[in-house]
Amino acid sequence: MMQRSLIYFPSSTVDHGYPELEFASQGQVIKTILVNGGQKKALLYFGGNAETVAFNAVDFTRALPDHSIYLVNYRGYGGSSGSPNEQGLYSDALAIYDRLSGQHSSIGVIGRSLGSGIASYLAAKRDISHLVLVTPFGSIEAVAQAQFPIYPMKYLLKDKYNSAARSKDIKAKVLLVIAEHDRVIAQVHSDKLVTAYTPLKPQVELIKNADHNDISQYPKYYQVIQTFLK
Repeated sequence: MMQRSLIYFPSSTVDHGYPELEFASQGQVIKTILVNGGQKKALLYFGGNAETVAFNAVDFTRALPDHSIYLVNYRGYGGSSGSPNEQGLYSDALAIYDRLSGQHSSIGVIGRSLGSGIASYLAAKRDISHLVLVTPFGSIEAVAQAQFPIYPMKYLLKDKYNSAARSKDIKAKVLLVIAEHDRVIAQVHSDKLVTAYTPLKPQVELIKNADHNDISQYPKYYQVIQTFLK
């Protein structure tokens, strides 16, 4: 559908040298890169709408050595089959969690940009220990409406990713990491999520000078995640 071409920009397969696992979900094969395998605690990582998640492997190996980290290639991304859509990505997240839940003492989730919508959904549906949302939004619909004000996004967008509405169902500890100069998701949209999640008493960290796409290059980014996960 045309509206999905505004949201999803699938990444291609890249050589990365890390093990890959395949998860079956609704007839699709979802490829996931495993970093630091064999740890008791696990993290699922859901990236941005144009992100090549493999490029995080080296930094995660160094920054979070006591967690097994599963970098999820969405449907249509990084060699996974199918085409991305909201309900499909939600189903894939549940399938991955359900397969891994018996293998680890706890599972946390990191969601960046688009991935924050998937991560918040999973945290509302499953037992998640820690929820980290990076450059997050209240809903994709609100972000799109601000970017394209003359179009009625309420009716045009099928995939809405309404993270703000999920707060009542989330039991995990929550960290929100916001870029000070985010030119993709304006801070007003992150602020809406902060407000919606107020009952959860989230830890909110602002990465000064950071933009949407370079936030992970700032030392504070991994420092706050490391501290939060301890």
